[in-house]
Amino acid sequence: MSDTQKIWLDGEIVDKADAKISVFDHGLLYGDGIFEGIRIYSGRVFRLTEHIERLFDSAKALLLKLPWSVEEVCQATVDTVKANNLTDGYIRLVITRGTGGLGLNPYLCETPSMFIIAANIQLYPEENYANGLDLITCSTRRPTPASLSPQVKSLNYLNNVMAKIECIQSGVMEGIMLNEQGYVAECTGDNVFVIKNGIIYTPPVSDGSLDGITRRVIFELCENAGLTLLEKSMTRYDIYVADEAFLTGTAAEVIPFVKLDQREIGNGKPGAVSKQLVEAFRELANSEGTPCV
Repeated sequence: MSDTQKIWLDGEIVDKADAKISVFDHGLLYGDGIFEGIRIYSGRVFRLTEHIERLFDSAKALLLKLPWSVEEVCQATVDTVKANNLTDGYIRLVITRGTGGLGLNPYLCETPSMFIIAANIQLYPEENYANGLDLITCSTRRPTPASLSPQVKSLNYLNNVMAKIECIQSGVMEGIMLNEQGYVAECTGDNVFVIKNGIIYTPPVSDGSLDGITRRVIFELCENAGLTLLEKSMTRYDIYVADEAFLTGTAAEVIPFVKLDQREIGNGKPGAVSKQLVEAFRELANSEGTPCV
């Protein structure tokens, strides 16, 4: 990240070196906060309102009362992108409960804190979009929705971090996470789709996956293309015997994967439907959005 990086912090755009929060912030002390990842394509912020509305939903679920409106947060996001002269990149928007005491009591935090980072990103090398990813199944399970809804994008991400460590130690970039019943939930940072006999399947959000913005876009693209997409509880077997498979996420976009637990999926190469959706997503992402230049 450049030393000239500009950060939006609690109403002001400041230099990266001046973007600081208190050591008593409950986001730092207890992971008490929420975030969104958003993409910038061709000078436009993709699905900005959808992301910010989901952020507000997360806040509501956590009884985190925000002093900003959806429109104000959208504008702050656009202003941050403009301040960094970005036409393509990634936005990380974080809201914490704010500064409080050392105890858990969130009501001692009088004012939430928000910061917005806009920067360049490339989650996976371009060759992986052409050749596909190898995945493993992580032993770390997704938390049960009864403890924390997967729809809340909270700062409690240690579960995903530990699963990512498993992936790195196994020499892969991503891994499947199962729920406590052993069904496929999602990956450490992406939603999962498989294709079998021309039908596209993805786990329902009730199995522990985030209702991702890019996931929703795939539903739209499939409907427009006349492709059948169904939500279905899946085991690893359903992935092992699939004809094709791909992942979706804001940072990852749409990317095929071709192997899970050393088992080739289909012929071990990205399939025609996966390639079709990769291209359709890229075309859409570069043709719509909220202007920021």
